[in-house]
Amino acid sequence: MLAILAALAGAGGLAWYGNQPLRIEPLPKTVNVTPGMHLRSLSVMLEREGVIGSAQAFWLLGRALGKAGTLKVGVYTLDRPLTPLELYGKIQRGEVSQAIVQFIEGWSWREVSAALAAQPMLKHDSAGMSDAELLRAIGAEERHPEGLLFPDTYFFAPHSSDLGVLRRAYRMQHERLMAAWEARAPGLPYRTPYEALIMASIVEKETGAAFERPMIAGVFLNRLRLGMRLQTDPTVIYGLGERFDGNLRKVDLQTDTPYNTYTRRGLPPTPIAMPSEAAIRAALNPAKTDALYFVSRRDGTHVFSSNLAAHNNAVNRYQRR
Repeated sequence: MLAILAALAGAGGLAWYGNQPLRIEPLPKTVNVTPGMHLRSLSVMLEREGVIGSAQAFWLLGRALGKAGTLKVGVYTLDRPLTPLELYGKIQRGEVSQAIVQFIEGWSWREVSAALAAQPMLKHDSAGMSDAELLRAIGAEERHPEGLLFPDTYFFAPHSSDLGVLRRAYRMQHERLMAAWEARAPGLPYRTPYEALIMASIVEKETGAAFERPMIAGVFLNRLRLGMRLQTDPTVIYGLGERFDGNLRKVDLQTDTPYNTYTRRGLPPTPIAMPSEAAIRAALNPAKTDALYFVSRRDGTHVFSSNLAAHNNAVNRYQRR
């Protein structure tokens, strides 16, 4: 390996390597360039898949060519022998057989819309549609798109309609919600699966550590049963919309909106984000707890308390120190 790298160190060696046909067997072969993949991880993946013989050599060539920031995500079909230079060109041009768009758990509908709009390989048929028109187009009966999509990575053929991606995401979220609804714990205060989806979105936004989701859900359900206000900051932030500048102020907590759970009792009118399947399960199978309060330890986890005095002590220890 050292001898190969030494030979490739000069411009002549890199040029020679870049024009040598790769021994790709069998053909055709598919490779998946995923979101967040960088040049080194791409090189390692291609070596592992048997596309290239040396990840180091391919990486060196890419560095020399300035390809580090030009990787286009998607599924590439290799149906003929290529040189490393031709393979780089294919990935740089985005000649995919399947493209990718990714929806992240906890995203809002606004963030989903931005991800769709930023994907140049989609036909943006939803552009200019009202929420009502879009929901009809994807077969949804709800009145607001927030929270209705399943967070996942979606593959699609280039130049497909974004409505097709949205239909799949809506169907997947609906199927998971209904399956969790059928397996729900007894005695929950939800009247409909949609109310459980609203709670799941709050749990998603409040949870820094995945294992705490059922406990967070248990606290909020205890508050609902007692008629307490949920008093959860993410709902207030959602209600502020584009007015939120990253700093939640006391006046924001006191300013009434349909989503301000400090001024209003019960659940907000819609979800506030796209909940994961784990958050949905937590909302429908919460932890059994007498806790009514929680406060962040500043490490992603929380201290849970069953009375206000214990909660205030935890606040003083972790928030006011």
